[in-house]
Amino acid sequence: MKLSDFGYELPPERIAAQPARPRDSARLLHVAGELRDWRVRDLPGLLRRGDLLVVNDTRVIPAQLSAYRGAARIGITLDRRRDDGSWRVLLRNARRVKAGDVLVIDPQFSAEVLEVLEGGAAFLRFVADDFYAALARSGALALPPYIARPEGITAQDKADYQTMFAANEGAVAAPTAGLHFTEALAEALAAAGVEIVRVTLHVGAGTFLPVRVEELAEHRMHAERGFVSPEAAAKINAVRAAGGRIVPVGTTALRVIESAAGDDGLVQPFDGETDIFILPGYRFKVADLLFTNFHLPHSTLLMLVSAFAGVERIRAAYAHAIAAGYRFYSYGDACLLEKA
Repeated sequence: MKLSDFGYELPPERIAAQPARPRDSARLLHVAGELRDWRVRDLPGLLRRGDLLVVNDTRVIPAQLSAYRGAARIGITLDRRRDDGSWRVLLRNARRVKAGDVLVIDPQFSAEVLEVLEGGAAFLRFVADDFYAALARSGALALPPYIARPEGITAQDKADYQTMFAANEGAVAAPTAGLHFTEALAEALAAAGVEIVRVTLHVGAGTFLPVRVEELAEHRMHAERGFVSPEAAAKINAVRAAGGRIVPVGTTALRVIESAAGDDGLVQPFDGETDIFILPGYRFKVADLLFTNFHLPHSTLLMLVSAFAGVERIRAAYAHAIAAGYRFYSYGDACLLEKA
């Protein structure tokens, strides 16, 4: 398949700069045999008693840092934490950086360069009394580039760009489908007999990088760290065995449970990195429906939803959403996809 197969034209005014308020008032496009317009708060009526929502409980960290190597200012974007406590990062203005250099972020927060990789990446070991406290002090939120904040990230963004499920620190970007959920919606889902289980996928900096090859077989996905607890795996398997449907909230939740599943569709406990790249033709092992946002043209996420719901159905759904004034991307509206 080719990159050009996954393009579409989006009027700039369709890119959401702010989320809907309240969050569950966002619009929801149900994509099945036909297209139907709803609100996110209508989700309980679109699901069945016994269905299971799988949510990503990663918590977004302030992943952008500025450091100095002597007089040179170096930009750092955290990507993912390694088992030894070091981090894979992306560096900017770092042509002369080499292993052994120390990058000073503030008087109590620095990083030693362990290894310089290709493409501006590196492994760093951070030095701080409390790493996450140091991040909160010196880091900045890494909003997607299409959300313009010329005056800088606002306090409102720090609240808006975090889901109600956020618990495990480590994501560079939010699992944005989860941004639509509220306590009221969770209560309505429970009353309708729809349960929620939590998994974790720490969204990495690679989510912001474009696909740079036309032949998609040549693309290499960035790796991200994921976790599925034994309890979560058992719950997913039990619901499937009882005839309930598995509904990932977002492509991140879908990717981690598909990574944790065997060919028999049974989900196993998972603690590791996944670079699963889902294209049309992929056989889904676990997910039955998918609740997700509207994704960028030429993105791996648009390829994933096209694999799930069907290429032509997604093209029709996106054309409908644009014509009907839906809002797109991280702060935009949502869709509920039935599997093709």
